[in-house]
Amino acid sequence: MGGLCILGLLVSCDPFDFDMNEINEEKEESFTALEDVAAILSMVPLGQEQMQEVLDATGASAGNGYDEEYLMKDLFEVPGKGVGDSPTKAAGSYSVPLKELFKKAASEYFATTKAAGDVDAGEFLDSLSVSDIQIYWPFSQEWDGESLPVVTWDPGDDAERNVGYSLNRDGSVQKVFVSEKMASEQPVWVINRNSDAQYKSLEMRRREDPDWGNGGGDIVIRSSATMSDEMKTLVLRSFKANRNYDSWFQGGSEFFVKCGSIENFMASTEAELRLYEPTVTDFLIVVRRNQIGEELPFNAVLVSDWAAQLGNCAFMMLEDDGGTRTTWKCTAMVKYNSKNYGFEVELPMNSRDDIVWRGSLTRSYIERYSGLPARYGDVELVLELI
Repeated sequence: MGGLCILGLLVSCDPFDFDMNEINEEKEESFTALEDVAAILSMVPLGQEQMQEVLDATGASAGNGYDEEYLMKDLFEVPGKGVGDSPTKAAGSYSVPLKELFKKAASEYFATTKAAGDVDAGEFLDSLSVSDIQIYWPFSQEWDGESLPVVTWDPGDDAERNVGYSLNRDGSVQKVFVSEKMASEQPVWVINRNSDAQYKSLEMRRREDPDWGNGGGDIVIRSSATMSDEMKTLVLRSFKANRNYDSWFQGGSEFFVKCGSIENFMASTEAELRLYEPTVTDFLIVVRRNQIGEELPFNAVLVSDWAAQLGNCAFMMLEDDGGTRTTWKCTAMVKYNSKNYGFEVELPMNSRDDIVWRGSLTRSYIERYSGLPARYGDVELVLELI
């Protein structure tokens, strides 16, 4: 990433004047609250402690396998808490937490900016404290420890540029155009909505189950007296996304990896065959903006007990975009008495999700490319049958 600059001395912006009303003429009503939060933050006299609080939270979120994000409800309830942290965890105590300055600025904002009859500051803050609105700080790990942020918001419509408020040390505020390039060169806080906090990231699942390895370490495979020599485990060794799927204002990409199969198949009669039901492995992988094109080690188990009779598995990768809940139906095949039997597998998805790749992975294909990178749409995976 490029070096950071001191905002009080230099601000990158387009060399022409602009009118905020022009940019937001057709702004959807649902984004109004985002603009209000950005405007209020631009009125806050941010100091080193408040910057560190946001950095603590975004760093904790990233360490837990999520994006560099700080939920407003956490800002109000447990300052410094990242997504995935325990409900009572905070990075540390802050003598003047950001919420105190934000509340004061909100009272001034609604007293001087909003027309009579609009929502008042108390109602707004109550609503904000239980919302999915957050501060997203891309490239926060590059912060120089001094620069104040440019504050902007997600304008919707997959826009790549928006108006922002550039905060200076002397207390002045400049209006600038904000782009992802600017965010990679100096601190930018984007007010957007969270889309992944309700899901457990792969990192969180790994912590709950040590057998998945630790931070990309070796997979631990337990042997079993009932397991035959032909029983294997399908592992996702690494994951590399080659492009982003959403506007940078919405953050990185949230990929869901889903695999359906018949686990530990050892039927010896047709009656036993009917007892088996497909199982689905389903987990979230968040790829931050600065991780595009980087091979990320995961070592996640997709099928723990792949029997010799299992001919294929159903596999799908999605980039989450929400919508109505639905499913994709596929068939997993097992061989019994020299005959193939199909089991229908339903993999959950949303109607607006981007389908990165979906299909059937045969055992012969997996063995052919076991341990080697293979392309699945705009994602490269290393799968291994061990």
